[in-house]
Amino acid sequence: MKALVLAGGKGTRLRPLTHTSAKQLVPVANRPVLYYGLEAIRDAGVTQVGVIIGDTGREVREAVGDGSAFGLEITYIPQAAPLGLAHCVLIAQEFLAEDPFVMYLGDNFLVGGITDLVDAFRGSGHDAQLLLTKVAEPQFYGVAELGPSGEIVSLEEKPAHPRSDLAIVGVYIFSPAIHDAVRAIRPSARGELEITDAVTWLIDNGYSVHSHMVSGYWRDTGRLQDMLECNRIVLEDIEPRIRGTVDGASEVSGRVVVEAGASVRGSVIRGPAVIGAGARISGSYIGPYTSIGDGCVVEDAEVEYAIVCEESTVRGVSRLAYSLIGRNVEVVRAQGMPNALQLMVGDHSRVQVRA
Repeated sequence: MKALVLAGGKGTRLRPLTHTSAKQLVPVANRPVLYYGLEAIRDAGVTQVGVIIGDTGREVREAVGDGSAFGLEITYIPQAAPLGLAHCVLIAQEFLAEDPFVMYLGDNFLVGGITDLVDAFRGSGHDAQLLLTKVAEPQFYGVAELGPSGEIVSLEEKPAHPRSDLAIVGVYIFSPAIHDAVRAIRPSARGELEITDAVTWLIDNGYSVHSHMVSGYWRDTGRLQDMLECNRIVLEDIEPRIRGTVDGASEVSGRVVVEAGASVRGSVIRGPAVIGAGARISGSYIGPYTSIGDGCVVEDAEVEYAIVCEESTVRGVSRLAYSLIGRNVEVVRAQGMPNALQLMVGDHSRVQVRA
């Protein structure tokens, strides 16, 4: 079995971060979301992985390399434009050959891995197996309708009146039959080859398409609140360790990681929290569910329930919470008069202030 990991796309819901960075590399607990998916694939016993890359391909290549750090063999497959999930299968056929494969959306976050899914598929005789989970608002997802034996009998994309509450998670397993399906379908109204159309083709042509329920936590990390929630879930399970320096004037409590080269001076850190390598925390409060990236500087500030990416500075800010701060960003208190907010904000941003 092989794997096909999708690491292209535009990441429009996480702009402006994703104007300049791959959405799959936005960090959860100081590690890119993509890393968790690659490790889940390896843990399921799959080592040959094709990675679909787009405009941010250079950054993905630099972060993942040849895959040896994960125990994987990586083959990069460029996609000239984001033309749909089924198009990814179409352009990867040479790599996939006649092997069954896992297709994993690189911006999905799944606690518990995919080993159960892979094991259930092996020897099952199914031509496709889709990972599903129950959701409160199925009208915002691709939705599956099941038959009495767990077979998938129909799929709908963001239906106004869903036939079930079972959303399609971004993990699929296919037999080589999917190659016939992606060649047979036509682009949708939005100009993309939809994987739901390909799976529907399999169903309509008598192939066996089955379901598998998510046993753990799942999120599509396309929105700020999803990123922060994934960060919280991972931090809940971290093992505390202090590899950097914490002075006697500081208080560290709960599950806290202070990586090598980081320094904490005259500060309070209440876990779960991670302080990245080389970061400097001075005269500050770092509250629960916070990840401070490598090389960051936090001075005379309070940060809680937030993700601060590497090499960023937060200085003189009385309270920063429920926030995602990108790389090489400065968040500082304005000096002098007038007492006004001074902002330089990129396209597709959102700024929330208290007057």
